[in-house]
Amino acid sequence: MGIESEWIWMDGAWVPFGEAQVHVLSHTLHYGLGAFEGIRAYTQPDGRAGIWRLDEHLQRLLRSLSMAHLSCPWGVEELHEVCLQTLERNHFTEAYLRPLAFLGTGAMGLGARGNPLHMVVAAWAWGAYLGEEGLAKGVKLRTSSFQRNHPNAALARAKIVGHYVNSILARYEANDDGFDEALMLDGRGFVAEGTGENVFVVHDGVVITPEPVNILPGLTRSSVIEILQHEGIEIREQSITRDAFYTADEAFMCGTAAEVTPIASLDRRTIGDGRPGEVTRRVQDLYTRGVRGQVDWLAQHISQLTR
Repeated sequence: MGIESEWIWMDGAWVPFGEAQVHVLSHTLHYGLGAFEGIRAYTQPDGRAGIWRLDEHLQRLLRSLSMAHLSCPWGVEELHEVCLQTLERNHFTEAYLRPLAFLGTGAMGLGARGNPLHMVVAAWAWGAYLGEEGLAKGVKLRTSSFQRNHPNAALARAKIVGHYVNSILARYEANDDGFDEALMLDGRGFVAEGTGENVFVVHDGVVITPEPVNILPGLTRSSVIEILQHEGIEIREQSITRDAFYTADEAFMCGTAAEVTPIASLDRRTIGDGRPGEVTRRVQDLYTRGVRGQVDWLAQHISQLTR
């Protein structure tokens, strides 16, 4: 499935897909200083598109830029409307949205500070990030040889463009070795997250997830915690070793792209009986229906076009 659409929003104007271009000397292309978000829209019961946790994603984008010393001329309200219009102009009811802020041409070098900040919002149709079979049966992980960035080496709470080289290398390594995804450890040897997902394990009905120290505290992670609390399932945030996965009853990972994906094995060790467990299926079902407006108490997180 490609990433084509009809229109992309760039710096306040609607640009045809094929004309949305940047210069090869754009600063972010060379040095990676920029920020982005990944947001999903789902078809709602009335047939229109609804965007899941839109304003929270946009608020995080602006916080990421602020942490990177970048000033954004567009606010949440303006970008909120742009995201809705991007779906409408491209006739999407289900799509992945990508707001991206990047530095353009001007000065080069690490000390450059005056280059213009550009903002784009694009959308495309995107299915299951780790595959439909992965969503249904679970994915195979391997512990990566690449550590997650230390919190004093990178901004863990920011979605900075260049940070994702760390994730890409770990993902390539896992895929080349025959696994679906990588599990990344922190500098202490404790579990951090996947390359683009937060992770959870279930032991004796209790769900455990790494504390948000050097991980991105994902908005899907927040949704999962909300679902668990609503369902009366105990959730703990604490340090986890990778062997906690080896002995877990079940495990799953989550993210905007990955949604809620069961984990079948880690390092060729089967987790539980190798099939998605009861807690995983419960969370996955509520999340899948919730983002589509089918769960009343989760509907507060959905933004829709009013026209």
